[in-house]
Amino acid sequence: MTVQPTVPALEAAFDVVVALGELADHGDTRAGHRRVIPIVGGAIDGGLEAEILPGGADWQVVRPDGAIEIDGRYTARTPEGEYVYLQVSGVRTADPGILDALLRGEPVPPEDYYFRTAIRFETASPRLKHLEHALYVASCVRDANAVRYRTYRVT
Repeated sequence: MTVQPTVPALEAAFDVVVALGELADHGDTRAGHRRVIPIVGGAIDGGLEAEILPGGADWQVVRPDGAIEIDGRYTARTPEGEYVYLQVSGVRTADPGILDALLRGEPVPPEDYYFRTAIRFETASPRLKHLEHALYVASCVRDANAVRYRTYRVT
Protein backbone atom coordinates (compact mmCIF):
# COMPACT_ATOMS: atom_id res chain seq x y z
CA MET A 1 0.00 0.00 0.00
CA THR A 2 1.32 3.41 -0.99
CA VAL A 3 0.70 6.18 1.50
CA GLN A 4 -0.56 9.36 -0.12
CA PRO A 5 0.13 12.81 1.29
CA THR A 6 -2.80 14.73 2.72
CA VAL A 7 -4.31 17.46 0.59
CA PRO A 8 -3.70 20.88 2.13
CA ALA A 9 -6.63 23.13 2.89
CA LEU A 10 -6.90 26.74 4.02
CA GLU A 11 -8.16 27.84 7.43
CA ALA A 12 -9.00 31.53 7.85
CA ALA A 13 -6.61 32.87 10.48
CA PHE A 14 -6.91 36.67 10.78
CA ASP A 15 -7.31 39.94 8.90
CA VAL A 16 -4.61 42.56 8.41
CA VAL A 17 -4.69 46.22 7.42
CA VAL A 18 -1.30 47.79 6.67
CA ALA A 19 -1.25 51.60 6.46
CA LEU A 20 1.18 52.87 3.83
CA GLY A 21 3.23 56.04 3.49
CA GLU A 22 4.41 57.81 0.35
CA LEU A 23 5.95 55.59 -2.34
CA ALA A 24 9.65 56.28 -3.02
CA ASP A 25 10.50 55.38 -6.63
CA HIS A 26 14.20 54.46 -6.74
CA GLY A 27 14.14 53.87 -10.49
CA ASP A 28 15.99 51.14 -12.38
CA THR A 29 18.61 49.46 -10.21
CA ARG A 30 20.65 46.30 -10.75
CA ALA A 31 17.77 44.34 -9.16
CA GLY A 32 15.13 45.94 -11.39
CA HIS A 33 12.77 48.89 -11.02
CA ARG A 34 12.86 49.42 -7.26
CA ARG A 35 10.08 51.03 -5.23
CA VAL A 36 9.97 51.36 -1.45
CA ILE A 37 6.72 51.99 0.39
CA PRO A 38 7.03 52.77 4.12
CA ILE A 39 4.67 51.09 6.55
CA VAL A 40 3.25 53.66 8.95
CA GLY A 41 0.86 51.56 11.04
CA GLY A 42 -2.06 49.20 10.87
CA ALA A 43 -3.79 46.40 12.73
CA ILE A 44 -4.20 42.64 12.87
CA ASP A 45 -7.61 41.35 13.98
CA GLY A 46 -9.21 37.96 14.40
CA GLY A 47 -7.13 34.99 15.57
CA LEU A 48 -4.27 37.37 16.35
CA GLU A 49 -4.79 40.83 17.80
CA ALA A 50 -1.93 43.27 17.30
CA GLU A 51 -0.98 46.79 16.26
CA ILE A 52 1.35 47.14 13.28
CA LEU A 53 4.12 49.51 14.27
CA PRO A 54 5.56 52.23 12.03
CA GLY A 55 9.02 51.55 10.66
CA GLY A 56 8.70 48.65 8.25
CA ALA A 57 8.47 48.85 4.48
CA ASP A 58 7.60 47.01 1.31
CA TRP A 59 10.69 46.79 -0.91
CA GLN A 60 9.13 46.15 -4.31
CA VAL A 61 10.68 45.27 -7.64
CA VAL A 62 8.62 45.98 -10.76
CA ARG A 63 9.55 43.30 -13.29
CA PRO A 64 9.89 44.02 -17.02
CA ASP A 65 6.55 42.23 -17.57
CA GLY A 66 4.86 44.70 -15.18
CA ALA A 67 4.33 42.25 -12.31
CA ILE A 68 5.33 43.57 -8.89
CA GLU A 69 7.37 41.40 -6.52
CA ILE A 70 6.34 42.10 -2.94
CA ASP A 71 8.92 42.02 -0.10
CA GLY A 72 7.28 43.51 2.99
CA ARG A 73 8.84 43.40 6.45
CA TYR A 74 7.29 44.89 9.55
CA THR A 75 6.61 44.44 13.25
CA ALA A 76 3.38 44.09 15.19
CA ARG A 77 2.81 44.30 18.95
CA THR A 78 0.01 42.54 20.81
CA PRO A 79 -1.93 44.20 23.66
CA GLU A 80 0.17 42.03 26.00
CA GLY A 81 3.36 43.64 24.65
CA GLU A 82 4.51 40.65 22.57
CA TYR A 83 6.35 41.45 19.36
CA VAL A 84 5.74 39.62 16.09
CA TYR A 85 7.92 40.15 13.03
CA LEU A 86 6.15 39.56 9.70
CA GLN A 87 7.93 38.87 6.43
CA VAL A 88 5.55 39.04 3.48
CA SER A 89 6.52 37.97 -0.05
CA GLY A 90 4.33 37.67 -3.09
CA VAL A 91 3.23 39.06 -6.41
CA ARG A 92 0.73 41.61 -7.70
CA THR A 93 -0.08 41.53 -11.39
CA ALA A 94 -2.73 42.69 -13.84
CA ASP A 95 -3.12 44.38 -17.17
CA PRO A 96 -0.95 47.55 -17.34
CA GLY A 97 -3.99 49.88 -17.11
CA ILE A 98 -5.15 48.21 -13.89
CA LEU A 99 -1.68 48.43 -12.33
CA ASP A 100 -1.49 52.12 -13.28
CA ALA A 101 -4.90 52.75 -11.68
CA LEU A 102 -3.73 51.05 -8.46
CA LEU A 103 -0.56 53.15 -8.48
CA ARG A 104 -2.71 56.31 -8.76
CA GLY A 105 -4.72 55.15 -5.75
CA GLU A 106 -7.92 54.56 -7.69
CA PRO A 107 -10.35 51.91 -6.42
CA VAL A 108 -10.06 48.71 -8.45
CA PRO A 109 -12.15 45.59 -7.78
CA PRO A 110 -9.86 42.88 -6.37
CA GLU A 111 -11.08 40.38 -8.98
CA ASP A 112 -9.43 42.59 -11.64
CA TYR A 113 -5.91 41.83 -10.42
CA TYR A 114 -3.91 39.05 -8.81
CA PHE A 115 -2.39 39.91 -5.42
CA ARG A 116 -1.28 36.96 -3.29
CA THR A 117 1.37 36.67 -0.60
CA ALA A 118 3.02 34.22 1.75
CA ILE A 119 3.63 35.33 5.34
CA ARG A 120 6.36 34.13 7.70
CA PHE A 121 6.31 34.96 11.40
CA GLU A 122 9.03 35.32 13.99
CA THR A 123 8.41 35.87 17.70
CA ALA A 124 9.95 35.28 21.10
CA SER A 125 6.50 34.88 22.64
CA PRO A 126 5.82 31.30 23.81
CA ARG A 127 2.08 31.98 23.38
CA LEU A 128 2.56 32.85 19.71
CA LYS A 129 5.20 30.26 18.73
CA HIS A 130 2.50 28.33 16.84
CA LEU A 131 2.76 31.04 14.15
CA GLU A 132 6.30 29.83 13.39
CA HIS A 133 5.15 26.23 12.93
CA ALA A 134 2.82 26.63 9.96
CA LEU A 135 2.63 28.15 6.50
CA TYR A 136 0.39 31.15 5.89
CA VAL A 137 -0.87 32.67 2.65
CA ALA A 138 -3.02 35.71 1.97
CA SER A 139 -5.37 37.17 -0.57
CA CYS A 140 -4.73 40.92 -0.71
CA VAL A 141 -6.45 44.14 -1.74
CA ARG A 142 -4.59 47.36 -2.56
CA ASP A 143 -6.36 50.51 -1.41
CA ALA A 144 -5.13 54.08 -1.96
CA ASN A 145 -3.17 54.23 1.32
CA ALA A 146 -3.31 50.68 2.63
CA VAL A 147 -3.07 47.01 1.86
CA ARG A 148 -5.73 44.74 3.33
CA TYR A 149 -5.45 41.00 3.44
CA ARG A 150 -7.06 37.91 4.85
CA THR A 151 -4.51 35.43 6.13
CA TYR A 152 -5.03 31.69 5.87
CA ARG A 153 -3.15 28.90 7.63
CA VAL A 154 -2.25 26.07 5.26
CA THR A 155 -3.28 22.81 6.96
